[in-house]
Amino acid sequence: MKREFLRILLIAFLPLFAVSCIDNIPDEEDLPRDAVSFDYLIEGDYALDYYVGSEITFISTSPETTVGEPTWNFGDDTDLVVGKEVKHRFKTAGTYNVKLTIGDFSKTQVILISDIKPIMTINPIEGGICEVNVSKVTFSLDVPNPEGLSIEYLWTLPEGTLNANGETIEMSTDTLPGELIFSNVGTQTVRLQVKLGGRTLEEGSANVQVGYSEAVPTLYYAVQGGRLMAHKLIANAPKGMKISSYDLGVASGQHPFNLLFKDSSLYVLDCGKQFYYVNDENGVLGDGKISVISKDGSKVETMISNAGGPAFQDPFYGCIDGDFLYYADRNTGIIKLPLNTRNAVWGATEYPYYVNHNTLGYYNNGWGYGCIGGMLGKIKGVWHWCKFYNGNGIYRFKDTDILSASIAAGDDSNLPKDGIALSGMQPKSFAYSSVSDKIAFSIMDVGYGGVYLCTMAEFEAIGSSKANLKNYKLTYTPSKADQEAYPELKGKKNLEFVPNISGKPAAVEGTGSEAVGICQLAYDEVNNCVYFAFRNNVPDDTSAPTGIYACDVKKGEVTLLVSGVSVYGLTVNNTPSKLF
Repeated sequence: MKREFLRILLIAFLPLFAVSCIDNIPDEEDLPRDAVSFDYLIEGDYALDYYVGSEITFISTSPETTVGEPTWNFGDDTDLVVGKEVKHRFKTAGTYNVKLTIGDFSKTQVILISDIKPIMTINPIEGGICEVNVSKVTFSLDVPNPEGLSIEYLWTLPEGTLNANGETIEMSTDTLPGELIFSNVGTQTVRLQVKLGGRTLEEGSANVQVGYSEAVPTLYYAVQGGRLMAHKLIANAPKGMKISSYDLGVASGQHPFNLLFKDSSLYVLDCGKQFYYVNDENGVLGDGKISVISKDGSKVETMISNAGGPAFQDPFYGCIDGDFLYYADRNTGIIKLPLNTRNAVWGATEYPYYVNHNTLGYYNNGWGYGCIGGMLGKIKGVWHWCKFYNGNGIYRFKDTDILSASIAAGDDSNLPKDGIALSGMQPKSFAYSSVSDKIAFSIMDVGYGGVYLCTMAEFEAIGSSKANLKNYKLTYTPSKADQEAYPELKGKKNLEFVPNISGKPAAVEGTGSEAVGICQLAYDEVNNCVYFAFRNNVPDDTSAPTGIYACDVKKGEVTLLVSGVSVYGLTVNNTPSKLF
C-alpha cells in the first residue's frame, strides 16, 4: 500500500519536472547593422606588417540590403576602384583614410602604412662580450620586400674594422659583410644603406658595444642635453687603439648635477629644469627626481620624484654611504633614503630631513636658509658639504653633531668641532683619495676659480686665505698626442680650468652666483686618478678646451680624456670589468 502511494505521487509530479527542465530560449532579434562595412588583410609574407608596396585585399562586408556598387577611395590620390573585393598597394608611408561607398551610404577606416627599413640584428657573440681585437661579430638581416624588387646594399663600418682575413674594411656591398673584428673600444656603429628597386630606404644601424681585453674601471657621465655615457678607464692602451665612449641609450635628463654608483646601479640626481632662484610661491614648480639605472642602461627605475613639489626641494647633490643614499636639495637640508627605495614621491612627512640647516650649530653661525649647497660626502667619517653662495666654504660635521631639535638662530653652543674648510671661498665639488690622502676640489671665486689638488694636511693649512691656494692649482699642458689630434692646442701650456660665472645667458647656464661650473669630481681607486668635466666659455684661449679631464693624483698631471663634451655629473664604477 505504501509503495503504491509513492508510485501515484511520482506520476503526479512528473509534469512539474518536465516543465521546470524546459530552457527559456529568447526570441531571435535582428540587431541593427551598418549599411556599409569592410575588412582588409595581407596574405602571405608580412601579413602583420602593413609596409609600403604590400598588396592589401579589401573586402566589403556590407549587408545585401544596401543597394549600389561598392566604390573604393584609398585616400592616396589614386583612381576610384569598383568591386566587392579589390586589391591595392600604397606607394608611400603614411596614414590613409580608406572610404567605401555604396549608394547613399559610406564607411571610412584609417589605415597606417609603414615604410620599409632594414632590420639588423647582432648574432650572439661567443663569451657574451665583444672583446676588442678578438671577438668575431656577425649580423642577421631582414629587408622586407613585398613586391620582390631588386636590392642593393652598402655597409659602412667604423674605423678600425677588420674582416675575417684581418684586412681593414670600411665598406661592403655584399648582402652581409661576414665576420667582423673591431680594433677600437667603445660603441661601434655599423650602418646599412639599402636601395629597393632603386628607392633609397631609411638607413639601418646597429651599435656594437666593444669591450677592452682586460678588466678596468668605468667612468659614467651625463651629457648636457644628451645621453648617459660610459667610458673605459684604460691606463696604457695599445698604440693606435682608440677608446671611445659607450652610449647607454638613456637620456641624461635636464640638470643631472650628480651621478653616483653602487654595486651594479647608476644613480642619477636630476634637479629638473629650475636650478637657480625662482619665485615658486605656490610650491609647485619642482620636477626633479633620482633615477636608478642598470650599469648597461638596460633598466631604468625611479627612486624618488619631486614632481609638482617645491622647486628648491628637487635633488641637487648627494653621495652613497653604506646602504643609504643621502641627497641635498638647493638650500634646506639633506634627506636619507635606503638604496632600495623605488617610486617614492617626496614629502616632508614621509621623508623628513636627516640634516636641516637649523639642526646643526652652523645655523646663522655661518649658514642659513639662503646658503646654496654643492657636493657632499664623507671623508674619514666626517661630513663635508660645499656651500658656494651666502655662507661660503666646506662645512664639516659628524653624525653626532646633528641635533634632535631645531635651534634658535645665532646659538653657537653646538658648533661642530671639525669646523669650516676653505672658509669664505666658493667650493662647488670635491673628491678624496684614500690611497694618497689627497683631496681635489673646485673653486668658483673670481680670480681663483679652478681645480686644486693637495694633501689633507695642506688642505687644512689653507684656512681662509685664498693666497694659500696658489701652489695647488691644476693646469693642463696638451700632450703630443693631443696636439696632433687637436691642432688648435699646438704650443699651448698651462691652460686653466676657470669656470664661467659671468651670468651671461649666452655663455653660462644659470646666474653669476648660481652658475653650473664644475659639478662633480670623481675618484678612480684603481688608477689613482680624479676626473672632472670642464666647459670653456671664455673668449680667450687661456682656458683648457671643453671636455672630461683626468688628473693623476700622485703626479698631479692632467690629461684630456674625452674632448668636446659638455658634461654635468660623472662617477666611477671602481669594480674592474671588460665592458660595463
